[in-house]
Amino acid sequence: MSPPKRKRAGRPAAASASAGLDRLWAPWRMPWLRHADAPHGCLFCRVAAARADRRDLVLARRPHGVLLLNRYPYASGHVMVAVRRHAAQFRDLVPAERDDVLDLVAIAERALEAEYAPHGINYGLNVGKVAGAGFPGHLHLHLVPRWNGDTNFMPAVAQTRVLPEALADTWSRLRRAIAALDRAPRPARRAKGGARGAARR
Repeated sequence: MSPPKRKRAGRPAAASASAGLDRLWAPWRMPWLRHADAPHGCLFCRVAAARADRRDLVLARRPHGVLLLNRYPYASGHVMVAVRRHAAQFRDLVPAERDDVLDLVAIAERALEAEYAPHGINYGLNVGKVAGAGFPGHLHLHLVPRWNGDTNFMPAVAQTRVLPEALADTWSRLRRAIAALDRAPRPARRAKGGARGAARR
């Protein structure tokens, strides 16, 4: 008579780890983790003053604003729009600065739509450290593209987001999309009063 079969025990943790099932490599986050509590200077002032667009992941510039990728994104295509001057809130901006910031938000929307076709966008604006601003004192707006079904078990179970595209590829795609938008002819502005006004004249 043969001995009863034993139930197979689950794989030991060491075997699972050696198989690579519980590792998610994200080495680009280490520089941020080392300096997360004490940022040196203002990121947006440094980026605005420099001209190293590829290094700084800058997508577009305006006289009073800058559009750039978030180096530590929540999702592929996560961009930020910042006013060039070190100003903390919208009430501190002059009209030209507000115009450029909103112009860059619209450019970001159009570029994301052209290149990634998201189903929605999260907009985020944090003013002050207590509100979550990584660089308090310099106004900037986040745009995070979203897709149906883009939330999976990883954030809930492992507090980890999986990003399917390298930052360099995202930067190249969005720069190319923005360049195409800049080359496209812009619709002519309608005369004041529109068609009805023209009919009355």
